[in-house]
Amino acid sequence: MLVMIQKQPLPDLSTMTHGEKDALILMLLARLEVLESLVRKDSHNSSKPPSSDGLAKKTRSLRGASDKKVGGQIGHEGTTLKRVAQATEIVCHPLPAQCDYCNKPLPLKNACVSETRQVFDIPATAYDVIEHRTLRLVCRCGKTHVSIFPAEVTEAVQYGPNIRALGVHLTQGQMLPFARARELLQDLYGLPVSPGTLVSWVGEARAALQGTADLIADQLRVAPLVHADESGLRVAAKLHWLHIAANESHTWYGVHARRGMQAIEAHGILPKLLGVLVHDCWAPYWQLDCIHALCNAHLLRELVYVKEITTQAWPQKMMDLLLNANELCESARQHEIELPAEDMATYLALYDMILCEGELANPELVKQPGAGKRGRSKQSIAFNLLRRLRQHADSVLLFIRDPSVPFTNNLGERAVRMPKVKQKISGCFRTLDGAENFAVIRSCLDTLRKQGYGMLEVLRSAFAGNPIQPACG
Repeated sequence: MLVMIQKQPLPDLSTMTHGEKDALILMLLARLEVLESLVRKDSHNSSKPPSSDGLAKKTRSLRGASDKKVGGQIGHEGTTLKRVAQATEIVCHPLPAQCDYCNKPLPLKNACVSETRQVFDIPATAYDVIEHRTLRLVCRCGKTHVSIFPAEVTEAVQYGPNIRALGVHLTQGQMLPFARARELLQDLYGLPVSPGTLVSWVGEARAALQGTADLIADQLRVAPLVHADESGLRVAAKLHWLHIAANESHTWYGVHARRGMQAIEAHGILPKLLGVLVHDCWAPYWQLDCIHALCNAHLLRELVYVKEITTQAWPQKMMDLLLNANELCESARQHEIELPAEDMATYLALYDMILCEGELANPELVKQPGAGKRGRSKQSIAFNLLRRLRQHADSVLLFIRDPSVPFTNNLGERAVRMPKVKQKISGCFRTLDGAENFAVIRSCLDTLRKQGYGMLEVLRSAFAGNPIQPACG
């Protein structure tokens, strides 16, 4: 990353007061800290994605080394291809007509099966054309009777629900660009489908699934716990924002030109949330009237960065405290028990002690008289992190007091990955309608996938006029 720095004239130190010199030193130190952070920050000590690390940097994980061997673990149930009782087709390989030793004819009718081997494969298929015909009959009384077409057969020539579902599945479920999806359909079935036709199918799928997406939003509003996140999305060559609300059973996506409260209020899910909201401490979330839980994975990366730039001991102590508390809470959840009250009190006391240690090492910078600029003094990165840990201590440690609250916002961040894959493979969305179509369809596909349905099954049902509805989480 190239950082352009505007060269400024050097001040005349001989004409400056002691207070002005002190202010200048603090300003230069602050600028140095900002410039160093641009170089030092990567995916292991900040919220930057691993893809931004570059080829020269090795991705480092916050997970510690395990004592387990590489590969499948003892007790892990593996999967392999197994024989079936009834084969689709049986091919018998014939014996020769005569013995190759004595040259006498072999009694082939007495042959028995020596060994069987099964080959699993898919058939080479072509598309079917189903012609629908209506019938006409004139009664003896002279009245003409004509049968009618099914409601879904509306055109003289049209595509059926299966091929439409597959086309949408390839572009919205498997993230293929429209041109590549067209090529695949041509190769698989010999069916010439244009990219424009695929685009129209996506619009039809969005219309068929809009009611399901609205139901998903309604169910998330009353959910006991929701993860929230947002990520940039290129739409019509401009920056838009993809907003996510998700939990273990539901996923909802929304697209908006804004990132903050204007978008959150327009989508109408989080402002009406009645339960716990897990997020990454982004400022607009604090305006919501709900119970807040912070993502500790973000805090761990920030603690790593502060440890690296300060070499102080308290960041490592805080990391050890959070990780040990999470390990103990995970064990309690597995055994379906609550963490003992004395253990909670111990963690809370240790948390406060570590913060006190950090605050002593990183006191607040007080603005000197005559420093020049108005406003508060710029604080160090360590001080700002400590202030946040102190101010939002209840949200940081909510996972200790409430077993249903996770340690991280990983579930919300996972929901971001597939849209980013879509954008990486297919490029930006050319229109806002295309982005909103993707958000609606993907909301339904991901939600129903979590509830045990296949994506192709969901789309087939939608095109058949009977969309699958999600169960309440």
